[in-house]
Amino acid sequence: MIEQKLDFKFSDKTLLTRALTHPSKSKDNYQRLEFLGDSILNFLAGEYLFKHSDKHEGDLTVLRAHYVSEEHLAKCFDEMQLGEDVILGNSLKGKVTTAIKGDIIEAIIAGIYLDAGLESARKFVVGKLHIADFETAEDDNFKSQLQELVQANFKCAMKYETTKAEVGFQAKFFMDEDLIATGYGADKTKAEQNCAYVAIKKLFEE
Repeated sequence: MIEQKLDFKFSDKTLLTRALTHPSKSKDNYQRLEFLGDSILNFLAGEYLFKHSDKHEGDLTVLRAHYVSEEHLAKCFDEMQLGEDVILGNSLKGKVTTAIKGDIIEAIIAGIYLDAGLESARKFVVGKLHIADFETAEDDNFKSQLQELVQANFKCAMKYETTKAEVGFQAKFFMDEDLIATGYGADKTKAEQNCAYVAIKKLFEE
């Protein structure tokens, strides 16, 4: 039963159904809940790290980026084995992408908040997203790290330009019109992650 997976029992079952329903299936879907859940997750992750860590602001920003990232939320989604509970339209052919997994976790957070309040949402976020393990967290999502660091330290637009290379892909990272870093990888995602890693080293660690 899904509520056992979540360690939370909804009083209003319609909130849970909405949180699990993809837009391809129904107009009554998770999108509005995901919008709210994103804000709640950012607040609760930041609050927990602020209260339990003495790291400086830059490190806290990177840590929070890890816990709210699409990749981390997708891992937690898989850990809770929620794939079979998602309500998809036929057009998706049963495929639950990383982005959908992240959206659903955020929608569930909002659903819990609306159903039982902030403390219940806090319990879910800290426990199910493993924020209490932040001291041993290994964050290899360099794109999220870079985005948070640049937003905290600069006022500029950011973008990647990723193209096919002779072998794999080449990614370039720009701040406004300035080329900051270049990276390569077997696919677009790896190229951009490698590019972000180079940019972090160049901008913040040299």
